[in-house]
Amino acid sequence: MSGRLNDVTTHLGTTHELGLVIAAMRGIAVARTREAHQYLQGIRTYADTIGTAIGEALTLLDVAERPTASSAGTQRHLRIVLCAEQGFAGSFSERILNMALESEPDAEDLLFVVGERGLTLTAEQAMTPAWSAAMAIHPDAMPALAGSIANALYAALDDAIPTRVTLVHGLPGGTEIQPIVSRLLLPFDYSRFPIASQARSPYVTLPPPQLITSLAEEYIYAELHEALMLSFAAENEARMQSMVAAQGNIEQRRDTLLAEFRRLRQEEITEEIIELSAIRF
Repeated sequence: MSGRLNDVTTHLGTTHELGLVIAAMRGIAVARTREAHQYLQGIRTYADTIGTAIGEALTLLDVAERPTASSAGTQRHLRIVLCAEQGFAGSFSERILNMALESEPDAEDLLFVVGERGLTLTAEQAMTPAWSAAMAIHPDAMPALAGSIANALYAALDDAIPTRVTLVHGLPGGTEIQPIVSRLLLPFDYSRFPIASQARSPYVTLPPPQLITSLAEEYIYAELHEALMLSFAAENEARMQSMVAAQGNIEQRRDTLLAEFRRLRQEEITEEIIELSAIRF
């Protein structure tokens, strides 16, 4: 009896320690989610500024010379998939990768994977990404990661092979399951930027086509940066919810162990009383 009671006591201690770890992980996930949201406004303001500049730069070209975007005739699809870097985030990465691969990739298609969990999933499916990187685990590292993705993207583009580029990532939604979104990066859609209506053209030091191309690349960088921050927030939101579920399971297990402890302790006391009674009589 005492052996079984000792086992239950040990399990109770382990359960308590595990509960503390889960609570700490939940607190870290909450803090990281809030921190990501604090960065988003600055990223979006920067993107809006670049968008305004694109609208102003387009006025430097005649209507017939202005670039247009059409995905018709693209021969290759490049998917950039933002997954989780760390575990305990439920099915977060699986859902993102499943959306990215809803349509069967062609032989010419390329896959970029960000996040260790995404790399593990692609390896399980015998897939080899054309490029991969670890997901940043702190918002301060996102600008450098966005730059690395952009550099790899432009290195993979080939003028001879028209390519459609989509970005697939999670969104923080404050719900039980985070939404997944697929965004088109290329061909670049210039029509979303209203043409500036101003009497005087902006003063520029670059040829207008080169200026517009550079601004478009800068805007894509801003889109990548925003997507990384949104994915980071969504990943930690998913982890927070997983920790809430785990905490509930731990509490149920603790209640079961406490009931077992009380029962065994009562039986032990009863046996001691019976033994004492036998000795007396």
